[in-house]
Amino acid sequence: MALARPTDPRIAAGVIALAAITLLIGGAFLGLLFEGAHDLSGAWAAFDPYLLRVVRFTLWQAALSTLLSVVPALLVARALSRHPRFFGRGFILQLFALPLALPAIVAALGILALYGRAGYFAGLSSAVGGQDWPGIYGLSGILVAHVFFNLPLATRLFLEALQTIPSDQWRLASQLGMGARPAFRLIEWPALRAALPGIAGLVFMLCVTSFTIVLTLGGGPAATTLEVGIYQALRFDFDPARAVTLTFLQIALTFVVVLVLTRLGANVAGDANLPVAPRRYPQVNGAEASLNAALIVGALLFVAGPMAATVTAGLSADIGRLAGEAAVRQATLTSAAFALLSALLSVMLSLALTMARGALALNRRSGPKTLLEHATDTGAGFVLVVPPIVIGAGWFLLLRHAGDVFAIAPLMVVTVNAVMAMPFALRAVRPAYDAASARHERLCAQLGISGLARWRLIDWPSMRRPLATAFAFAMALSLGDLGVIALFGSDSVQTLPYLLLARMGSYRTQDAAGLALLLGLVCLALVLAADRLGKGTARDV
Repeated sequence: MALARPTDPRIAAGVIALAAITLLIGGAFLGLLFEGAHDLSGAWAAFDPYLLRVVRFTLWQAALSTLLSVVPALLVARALSRHPRFFGRGFILQLFALPLALPAIVAALGILALYGRAGYFAGLSSAVGGQDWPGIYGLSGILVAHVFFNLPLATRLFLEALQTIPSDQWRLASQLGMGARPAFRLIEWPALRAALPGIAGLVFMLCVTSFTIVLTLGGGPAATTLEVGIYQALRFDFDPARAVTLTFLQIALTFVVVLVLTRLGANVAGDANLPVAPRRYPQVNGAEASLNAALIVGALLFVAGPMAATVTAGLSADIGRLAGEAAVRQATLTSAAFALLSALLSVMLSLALTMARGALALNRRSGPKTLLEHATDTGAGFVLVVPPIVIGAGWFLLLRHAGDVFAIAPLMVVTVNAVMAMPFALRAVRPAYDAASARHERLCAQLGISGLARWRLIDWPSMRRPLATAFAFAMALSLGDLGVIALFGSDSVQTLPYLLLARMGSYRTQDAAGLALLLGLVCLALVLAADRLGKGTARDV
């Protein structure tokens, strides 16, 4: 007896969701192809020394950022694993999860407040260097920001890999009196080596597709990546031919990186909620304990510094005056409206794909997957190949022939942010729905419960918390996004990140610090709520 009908509304909902994703990405490609065909000579002319320099810098900064993030993270993760119980360990792990909650522009402002020309360390740096501190714009600023985001993520992923080591191996090592060096070589390094390619690839992918950090900290043409080049070609130079060339290069580069990541088994969506269970290890001698403590404290200070600087600089701003400004209130309302709609759409699309995937699997029961089932299973992953700035560039080029391109800004921001949040939303929705379906599917089929009745009586009670988790995380991602609004934003349509960038560009740093504190606290609250709801989901399911 088949448990799902071919006419199951869940399958229809999945087809509609796939059609929406295809329309969004396909429309962007159509705009790029139309513009490229319209000006082939201009597109070919864009292959000049400047383009090669941009590609080289994109790969160079990503490679350096990966090296500076992954190698220290491996050492810090091992130090944390060798000391499973000490005061503050849980706080450090929670702190290492916070960079994922911070919008990139907020973190960039915190780094500037700490290491910038007028930052807290400027006087010390000037005294040590013997001349005025020039600031941290350029490659150095990009590297610091990337390490700030990716070192904690890589540390948690390496720590998770170490937790997969069987307890029997550590018990045997303890009985043999194995020291730190042989334990690392024989026990820890094999687990770390297996995880290293995937983690390094994930960090490299995040650095290649980094837009906001390079835009705010790049400091000029010498520190420009492909995505920032696309933005500059459309918003400042208005050179569509160059934008098309840069966009196709970015797509090709991202596709290659994602393909390599999937072959390495990396999780390209990342994870802020890694389960880390303490485990007992052999005795650590004094020298190793001192080295481990130095590694942990150094990483802690590096990660906590920009956060503390953001809070300090934000509190020194005139929050009351900012709250009374019409532009700030309007940007806050716009951001909230866009984030709510984006999160709602992201959750609906994710749920539709998840339900369709389950229904199609029940129809198949055995045999190979159909093309439609493959699409519902991996359809959301295609958005990882096409960064938001690329989708925005394609639609920008397509819509500029139809009228005022900035009038469509709300629709573009909402839809692109919704689709870009789907890989994260699916992480919360899919496991919970699969578990609930395994419990209830056969009983629902026997009782003839389907459609809205099934959703109201069966699915909704099991899915409330996972959907709330996905909604909160998608809303946080949308609130802090600067990719699409950077292209489509204007004086009439501004979000908080867009307004923050504008205040930074006009050197109103105190106002920018106050806005960054507000935006960071809201996004942090949403991600913490998602984390709490997700833990409740894990217990329920």
